[in-house]
Amino acid sequence: MENLQPTVLLDGIIFGEGPRWHRDRLWFSDMWGGQVMSVDLEGNTEHVASFDHPSGLGFMPDGSLLVSVMHERRIYRILQDGIEVHADLTKIAEEMTNDMVVDGKGRAYIDTDLKNVALVEPNGQSRLVAEGMQGPNGLAITPDGKTLIVNETRGEAIRSFSIQSDGSLGPAQIFAELPGTFPDGLCLDSQGAAWIGSPPLDAEHYGDGQFLRVLPGGEITHRITTPGRWAIAPMLGGADRKTLFLTTSSVENVALLKASGKAEKGQIEVVDVEVPGAGLP
Repeated sequence: MENLQPTVLLDGIIFGEGPRWHRDRLWFSDMWGGQVMSVDLEGNTEHVASFDHPSGLGFMPDGSLLVSVMHERRIYRILQDGIEVHADLTKIAEEMTNDMVVDGKGRAYIDTDLKNVALVEPNGQSRLVAEGMQGPNGLAITPDGKTLIVNETRGEAIRSFSIQSDGSLGPAQIFAELPGTFPDGLCLDSQGAAWIGSPPLDAEHYGDGQFLRVLPGGEITHRITTPGRWAIAPMLGGADRKTLFLTTSSVENVALLKASGKAEKGQIEVVDVEVPGAGLP
């Protein structure tokens, strides 16, 4: 197994979520910072929009940006001339919408309530397409557009679903069983492997996080440890999609956030890898 050593691209954020590579920049939600941002490879940032607890991001075929706003349970669309509600999921999500991936047709898959996956059509209509999962948290679509890959944080596993012509999902299949890990955040590479974050799940005993490269079947080929840091989400980007971006946050950040609401100890870290990214996001 190979261990990689990342460097810090950006600090001063709080809790980075939903990283997506688009137009030569990494776009992400600073969830507890209440904003969507982007950063280039030199560390230059731009503020995109402000929301209360933004999470998953995804780009539509026309280049507009979708944002999952967690506790509102709505998906917003950022256009060149303003922001609009793209979908209201309050009737099918009881508590939250979280991570998201958008396919080449503009259909968005969103994990909700840490138990279901919802589908939002390009016209904003929504429905549940997978139910009763053990903490779905992070989604990706294979390069051929035929398979949705979903982390199960509480299930300590990664699942796969065949995507039907109408966007519905087939039965869940096993991509990898990963006992002792807590998969969070997900992207794919051109060899069919998944990069995932695995934060310490126990809020009372934080421990260390790690990012893992996982082959179908469960073999772990690469590990990036994040001592004292929450390993949140990976994303492959850069000109050749061989730059691995990692969103992390200090484990004490969570406790400080609960106490004060602010703790700017989040980072975006980067490391070069040999196998380029593939599929969506």
